[in-house]
Amino acid sequence: MPKSLPLSALGIMLFCNVAWALNIVVSKIAVSTLGLPPLFYTVLRSGTVLLVLFPLLLRQRPARLPLVLLIGFAITGGSFGLQFVGLQTASPSAVGIVNLSGAPLTVLFAIIFLGEEVRWRRGIGMALALGGVGLAIGAPSDAGDPVGLGFAFAGVFIGAFASVFVKRIEIGAVALQAWAGLASLGVMLPATLLLETGQIAAVEAAPLAVAGCVLFAGVVVSVGAHSAYFRLFQAHDANLIVPLTLLTPLLTIAFGTWLTGDTIGWPLIIGGGMALVGVAIIVIRPSRTLFKPQLARPRD
Repeated sequence: MPKSLPLSALGIMLFCNVAWALNIVVSKIAVSTLGLPPLFYTVLRSGTVLLVLFPLLLRQRPARLPLVLLIGFAITGGSFGLQFVGLQTASPSAVGIVNLSGAPLTVLFAIIFLGEEVRWRRGIGMALALGGVGLAIGAPSDAGDPVGLGFAFAGVFIGAFASVFVKRIEIGAVALQAWAGLASLGVMLPATLLLETGQIAAVEAAPLAVAGCVLFAGVVVSVGAHSAYFRLFQAHDANLIVPLTLLTPLLTIAFGTWLTGDTIGWPLIIGGGMALVGVAIIVIRPSRTLFKPQLARPRD
């Protein structure tokens, strides 16, 4: 493994961070400004991913398919759906901070289910990260009501729980996205039909804007950025790649302030700073049981 990243890899990671950060802002626009029902938006995103990656479903059926579908749904459609519900009332900046709780929650679940050993440094990192996110959620702020941020946190919670078991299934990262798209579509399509209204009206009101949001989320982010991110680990040390993902929450705050007029108060700044430091400690320290790319990959 090289001791430093070439400029091409740094460029790919910059693209991934920008895509992940913009995706939260784009999702906010989709479910708030454009009025797309959040579960329906999840259906459109999952359907787009499935359409692009459908040939992967025909190559080989993975072993333990029910488990693959369950884990795939949890880390994509289930997690996304709850986050999109939260984005109806919460700001992209605040949701970006809440997403930082994914790393400490993943480690916590690894302690419980995989016997992960955590020494004092990573323990401090977990406490800082969860404490900072708790401050961002609970403090009075213009970043959104606590209920919306609570839904976003629930999405991260489910995604983190499922991430612990990704190494238990023998499937590539891109193929997992294809099967996850199928599982998400199978669950979320009935859910939106039963629980939501106004889907067609929202699309008819701004078809080009809706198409742009869906194509960005499904093709650029889910297929493009995530695939590029995981492929970097075939050529480079995870310790060189993972810390670079910490740029995503900073870009999310910047894009949220610029594009959706987010108000950044001191509780969000302090909480976000605490969480960022905590996550940095977690992802830099070695792990015995966790797949490090899955630990740090933004859940959006």
